[in-house]
Amino acid sequence: MKSTKQSRSRVAADQQKLCQFSFADGRQCRMFRADSHASLCVFHAREELQLLEADEIADELASISGQFRTQTDINHVVGKLFKLVAAGRIPARRAQNLSYLAQLLLQSQKDIRWETNIAYNLDHRAWDDTVRAAYPAPEPEPEPEEETQPDEAVPAN
Repeated sequence: MKSTKQSRSRVAADQQKLCQFSFADGRQCRMFRADSHASLCVFHAREELQLLEADEIADELASISGQFRTQTDINHVVGKLFKLVAAGRIPARRAQNLSYLAQLLLQSQKDIRWETNIAYNLDHRAWDDTVRAAYPAPEPEPEPEEETQPDEAVPAN
């Protein structure tokens, strides 16, 4: 005897009080709408927020130079990752995976430096040039102009 599963039905006097999320198979979420969201339950509102924050978090995890070539780049990103985990914006499991990838990047730094120097005929300054290109020198800040006091009017005799 086969039985088909049906979604639970929740009877509400006002359908606007129910979550408006639709599943891929056409079923409708029947949880009560969250007070903090116009149309979704707490669970689906949290999922929506995580999706919206995903791009923002990816931008925050960008390295200083835009690449992951130097240890400074990777250290900078790991520091940002630490802050995001502490703030609860990234799940611990995802942070663990990203930390593992950062570890792999750090382990490959020695080989990247070696390859860079080999590519430039064993010129050991090649790696220094690569780092300088990744971190251009900051432009000097303009010196503040001194405010000049207008000459006080000399009373005429």
